[in-house]
Amino acid sequence: MFVFNISRTKIIFVFSILIIWGIFCGTRTVLVNRADMAIPLEKVETDQKVIALTFNVDWGEEYIIPILDVLETKKVEATFFVTGKWAEKNSELVKTIAEQGHEVENHGYSHSHPDRDSLEKTKDEIIRTENIINNIINRKTVFFAPPYGERGTNGLKAAQELNYEYVLWTLDTIDWHPQSTVESIINRIANPKIVNGVKLDRKGAIVLMHPKANTVKALPAIIDDLVNDGFSFNTLQKLITFDMTGNTTSEQ
Repeated sequence: MFVFNISRTKIIFVFSILIIWGIFCGTRTVLVNRADMAIPLEKVETDQKVIALTFNVDWGEEYIIPILDVLETKKVEATFFVTGKWAEKNSELVKTIAEQGHEVENHGYSHSHPDRDSLEKTKDEIIRTENIINNIINRKTVFFAPPYGERGTNGLKAAQELNYEYVLWTLDTIDWHPQSTVESIINRIANPKIVNGVKLDRKGAIVLMHPKANTVKALPAIIDDLVNDGFSFNTLQKLITFDMTGNTTSEQ
């Protein structure tokens, strides 16, 4: 009886060690995998006063020309992330955006949720949109702005496997919200939020906007405020490679 108890204790001990080792290995594997995962681009590290205005577009085509008019008047370049289905319906606007010197990039095809979709579905969303845009302006997209700003594993992995930069933002105007006013949109860029007691630095920032009526009205004041503070404007590609700092891995 005593021998049996010793054996049972040994068995329990061995199994415990195996379980702990399994948990450790599993955790270690997860950590390695996460380390290999693409990191979203939210801001370019630079000491220069440069900034990128970006517009995520899946609707609001009636505001694109007014936005382009403001950008042309102010001599500002911007980056437009468009969905494939929107580009299909508005190919002439896509051409106009590109012809005026702005960057046209990838916002997925149907504005679906990368966090909910499978890896293959997200890759298809990106590739399908890439082909549509390429057929319209003869340029391959290299940046992917995920709908809803989602950053789950499938979205990041899809972008990584397709050699895309996964782009989010530094400053969000929240202009899509029904309660956003012209003043609130301007203020979110002119007076960035304070994080841990420090005002967010606008150098190398990526600004997120959408084609909305109040955005059109707020845009001149946003640009003027940044110009008065000494900022210049770049497309996202130019911002990344401005002084060869930050992430310079994307190819034109």
